Amino acid sequence: MTGRAARRLFVVPMLALAWLALAVAWPDGAARASLFKAEFFTLDNGMQVVVIPNHRAPVVVHMVWYRVGAADDPVGKSGIAHFLEHLMFKGTETYAPGEFSRVVAAQGGRENAFTSADYTGYYQHVARDRLEIVMALEADRMRNLVLTDEIVLPERDVILEERNSRTDNDPGALLGEQISAAQYLRHPYGTPIIGWRHEIMQLERQDALDFYRLYYAPNNAILVVAGDITAEELRPLAETYYGALATSELPPRQRPTEPPHLSPRRVELSDARVAQPSMSRSYLAPSYGAGETDHALPLQVLVDILGRNSTSRLYQKLVVEQGLAAWAGASYHAMAIDLTSFHVYASAMPSTSIVDVEAAVDALLAELLADGVSDEEVAAAKARLQAQALYALDNPQAVAR
Repeated sequence: MTGRAARRLFVVPMLALAWLALAVAWPDGAARASLFKAEFFTLDNGMQVVVIPNHRAPVVVHMVWYRVGAADDPVGKSGIAHFLEHLMFKGTETYAPGEFSRVVAAQGGRENAFTSADYTGYYQHVARDRLEIVMALEADRMRNLVLTDEIVLPERDVILEERNSRTDNDPGALLGEQISAAQYLRHPYGTPIIGWRHEIMQLERQDALDFYRLYYAPNNAILVVAGDITAEELRPLAETYYGALATSELPPRQRPTEPPHLSPRRVELSDARVAQPSMSRSYLAPSYGAGETDHALPLQVLVDILGRNSTSRLYQKLVVEQGLAAWAGASYHAMAIDLTSFHVYASAMPSTSIVDVEAAVDALLAELLADGVSDEEVAAAKARLQAQALYALDNPQAVAR
């Protein structure tokens, strides 16, 4: 049957489930640093450096994180942070377009980059004796990027095609984008990271250069190196390649404050490409960076109990016991700088109405609020979360991130 509704409901007042504050022990910042054996220092130009030694193999992960993301895009120029991430591979005064990636590959390394709402990151995974090569490359493009219309305009077409493939041709992604836009009344988290199509089409070379010159500076960056190295060994390299870079006069990172949410809102999308109707409910929620931050860790435990995997409450109740849903789960982005969202979602079986699925989700949440969670569920969730942190110790890239 074509044209079935892919329905997602979200409720925007502050998360009602947050009162389920669970007693969960997790190390404070100093204890976490000790757990990961992290070492810290700051260069004279303000660039912060984090070193996470792991001598099990002669490899390192070299990452530069910038304190700027899509939520910092200027009004009317959505997508510029993500666009600049692409353009950072297009060459500098020293290296021709594409040479950065060719050099890394020639050293047997892997590299990539990513843009989130709050930060932009670049990384290389190389042998320990190739670290200095990638540090020189990354430091060079921090301040010496060269952009021309011949470079920028074709890459803008690449971004538009990326939006086509990942968002415009995916009804679920389109609906998720509309939900975020409706959920955040004022805050830029409601703007898609990739940007709105009509604004991407207007981005120009000068927009990218202005953004780059303002934010891509050592005093707005954190260098993270994880692997077969110590802070004592890294410091002279960091001072050589990053320490001499000029700083920028950074604007204060001031974002609009989300106003109080007084009523729920509902978004529905019907699309002929949808074969399996689904629903999602998104609550505005505190994070580690905003709101009632002491609820962030309990909410991480709660999302694990409620819907992280096939043993969770949502999946067991809706899929296994009632047979209403093909899948059900929950998600929560705890590490946002500002107020974040807590999602519950489910997709209906072919013979099931999405209305019945939504009613089953309501019933489960009502039961959870009335009865709470058991000590056994909390203990199991804590064990899973702690195991994830310990498993990360075996992977330098996971630890660095």
